[in-house]
Amino acid sequence: MLPASIQITGELLSPAEVQDICESLKGDGVRLLSVRGCQLSDRDFGRVCRSVAESRSLAQLNLNLGVVSSINRTRHLADALKANRSLQTLFLHGSPLLDAGLVTLNPPLSTHPALVCLDLGDCMLGDEALGLICGMLPPDGAKSGLRELTLSANPGISTKGWTRLAIAVAHSSQLRVLNLDYNPLGDQIAGMLAVAVASSRTLEVLDLEGTGLTNQSAQVFLNMVENYPTSLRVLVLAENDVSPELQQQIYDLLSEAEDDDREAPPPFSGPAPSRALLPIRDKYQPPTWLPHSNSSPQVVLLTSGLGESLLAETEM
Repeated sequence: MLPASIQITGELLSPAEVQDICESLKGDGVRLLSVRGCQLSDRDFGRVCRSVAESRSLAQLNLNLGVVSSINRTRHLADALKANRSLQTLFLHGSPLLDAGLVTLNPPLSTHPALVCLDLGDCMLGDEALGLICGMLPPDGAKSGLRELTLSANPGISTKGWTRLAIAVAHSSQLRVLNLDYNPLGDQIAGMLAVAVASSRTLEVLDLEGTGLTNQSAQVFLNMVENYPTSLRVLVLAENDVSPELQQQIYDLLSEAEDDDREAPPPFSGPAPSRALLPIRDKYQPPTWLPHSNSSPQVVLLTSGLGESLLAETEM
């Protein structure tokens, strides 16, 4: 029998329900576990984590919207990640981890043999945490690292921290998707990110929705995609002070490049995660998917470009 999916949202989980989840995990009967926004006791959370540690089938774990609500739970999760060897995707969006939580999680996250997608959006992170995250984006030629990283809505990160991330992205040999939406980046940091995108051989999706950009940033990206070869295929500029004309120009250039490379092999080696398990993000706030005008659609990414089959079940 093939492993199944368990997806529960916003429920109060009883000990009996938790027991069923644990038995399924330990019996390798679960490939996707999502308990986003659910309430359960600390004891039951520990039971779930111990079962995650034993599971050999679990590929995606969604603990979004405050499930990891204390440093004690963070330690339980860290212990589970140390033992687990199957997890590919981990969602912690909306968890109050703080830098201390990332310090606890960093050793098992950075050494996990299968993890390729990580969502740390709205986790109240700062520069110390971001420095640890940069270690999960090893330089070209080093060990395998993350392929998708979400850092949405972490306003405590400074310009110095974002600069460090831009350098890591420029030299990462694996990263394909980077979601930085709803951070107060501004044009200066966007310029650094443009240099990182130009240097990266793999980055295909960059989400800069609601990051305080202006036409100055858009012009930099336009010049980049117009004059230099890049792997970038999707640039999200919604909810910024960017003209629809510039957005359309960038969209057209990226679409032309995607058409040219449609039959090219993937830019990284090794097997890709199952499309049925690729992540759908919890956006920091519900976006308005409307163009500025009827004739100029925005360059938007509804599902972070991946995993459309799970949208109806996991979106906010």
